[in-house]
Amino acid sequence: MYMEHFGLNGQPFQLTPDARFWFDSRTHKKAMAYLGYGLAQGEGFIVVTGEIGAGKSTLVAHLMANVDRARLNAISLVSTQVEGDDMLRLVAQGLGLDTRAVEKARLLDAVEQRLEEEVRAGKRTLLVVDEAQNLPVSSLEELRMLSNFQVGGRALIQIFLLGQPEFRDKLASAGLEQLRQRVIATHHLDAMGADEVEAYIRHRLTRVDWQGNPEFGADAIAEIHRLSGGIPRRVNQLAHRLMLQAALDGTDAIGAKAVQAVAADFGDDAAPAPHPAPHPAPSPASEERVLPLRGARLTAVPASAPVPAPAPVAMPDPAIERRIAALEARAEEQEAMLRRVLILLVDWVENSQEPAYRTHAA
Repeated sequence: MYMEHFGLNGQPFQLTPDARFWFDSRTHKKAMAYLGYGLAQGEGFIVVTGEIGAGKSTLVAHLMANVDRARLNAISLVSTQVEGDDMLRLVAQGLGLDTRAVEKARLLDAVEQRLEEEVRAGKRTLLVVDEAQNLPVSSLEELRMLSNFQVGGRALIQIFLLGQPEFRDKLASAGLEQLRQRVIATHHLDAMGADEVEAYIRHRLTRVDWQGNPEFGADAIAEIHRLSGGIPRRVNQLAHRLMLQAALDGTDAIGAKAVQAVAADFGDDAAPAPHPAPHPAPSPASEERVLPLRGARLTAVPASAPVPAPAPVAMPDPAIERRIAALEARAEEQEAMLRRVLILLVDWVENSQEPAYRTHAA
C-alpha cells in the first residue's frame, strides 16, 4: 500500500533476505574480511554467529550473489535437526547426486568422486550451512569427515557455518575438538551502532527509488535504535510499520512520537530491545579459541569464572574517564590495524591464485 503512496518501486523493509539490500555495517564489513581471508585459504571451516535477526542470512545471500560461479561451486543448506547420515544425503543432493536407496559407503564414494570432478573442472566447492546451532554432534562430525577429502594435498570442500550465539557453546564442547582445530576464521555479528541505523534505513529506501518522502527525523532514528537494539530485522519491522502508518496518516515526516506509537502495537516487543551481550569466552572444555590468523590463539577464560561487582562511586572520576577514553581509542586503533592486516593477507593470497569471490556485486 505505502509503496504506491510514496512512489517506491519495491518493498524497502522486507524481512526476507535479499542481496540487493546488503548494507556494509562495521560488523558485516569485518565479517566479509574474515570470509575473504577464509575463502582465499580454500580449506577448513569458517564460522559466523549472530543474534536472531542480526543479518546472517543476508550475509549468505550477499556471498552467494557475488561468488564466481565459474570457479566456485557454492551449495547453500538451511539445516534442521538432522543426524549425520541425513546431513550427508543433503550434501549429496546439493551436489546433484541421486541418494535414493544408496548405502552410506557408496554415497561417500560418490560425493568424493563428484568433488574431484569439480576440482578437475577448475572449480572449488563451498558448502554453506545456515542455522548450524540446530545440528547435532553427529552431523557436525559428518561435515568434519567431508572436510578431510583431498587430492594432491588440496582440500576438496570448504565449509561455512552460520548459527545463533549458542552455536559457540556447542562448538566448544569436548566432543568437537577435532572440528575446532579446522576452524580457520570466526566472527560474531554485532548489532548496528546508533550512527549506523540512519545510514541503514536510508540505504534500503534509496534502493527502491525513495525521493525523500517520508523523511525520518533524527529523533525518530534515535528512538528506532533504542527500541530495536540495532538489530537489522527489528529495524525493518519498525520502519515497515512506520511507513505504512505515515501513508495512512498522509504525513511526510516521521518523528519519535510516531515510532513510540507504532512500537506500542508490538505489545511485549515495545520494550527496548536488549543489546546483545558480548560473546562469552569458550567453556573450559575448549583449550583455546582459534583466531583468524594461523598460529594466533587466545587463551580461554572459564565462562563460569565469577565477576566481582564494581564498587559504587558517587561521582565519576575524571582521571578514570580519561583512562577509559584512551583505552577505547587504543582498541579502535588495534581493530583498524587488524583489518589492514587481514586485507593485506587476503590480497597476498588472492594474488597468488584466481579469486573465487568478487568484491563488488556485478
